[in-house]
Amino acid sequence: MYADIAGARSIIEKKNKWQYECKTCKTRTTLQSGTVIHGSQLPLRYWFITMHLLTSTKKSFSAKELQRQLGHKHYEAIWTMLHKLRLAMGKRDDQYVLSGQIELDEGFFSTEVKPEDKDKPTKRGRGSQKKSKVLVMVESKDAEGEITKKGKSRKAGYLKMQVIPDLNAETINEQVATYISEDASLITDDSTSYVDLENMVDQHQT
Repeated sequence: MYADIAGARSIIEKKNKWQYECKTCKTRTTLQSGTVIHGSQLPLRYWFITMHLLTSTKKSFSAKELQRQLGHKHYEAIWTMLHKLRLAMGKRDDQYVLSGQIELDEGFFSTEVKPEDKDKPTKRGRGSQKKSKVLVMVESKDAEGEITKKGKSRKAGYLKMQVIPDLNAETINEQVATYISEDASLITDDSTSYVDLENMVDQHQT
């Protein structure tokens, strides 16, 4: 909170201006300083409502819909706020690695075909232009107190989903080295894309 007043020992709260002032050097700072909200002229209420909407629903919010819900006149300010928060969330995602027991597999998600590929014959299967390859990595934990017919129930922890250009072992290895801890226990199928993973983590089970 006082990052902008380095070494300050005694600070005065300026309640009428929402600021804090160092008694010695008179340098001032605010609660927004050094945060994603720094320099914004929008009400703090807008920021907290937007954070709530972004993190409490599976559906994404467009800036236009957010502007409507907040009742703000200017679209550009809401668009900027929304993208600042999305950028901060993306940076947070890069700051942690997965650990413990992890399940890893690839998924294929429908995507738009590039204009230059629309007239080309459509491939089927993994190489289809209509599918994006996504590597899915998710922490798998025991769900305390929950027992099913197959034994202890499990729940998902943190997860990462990365769009990848291909399913080559080298591509998979690069993602695992970046996002999974070396002491992790990894569970995958027996695809040839995963042949090197036993050398990259503590345990690899297929």
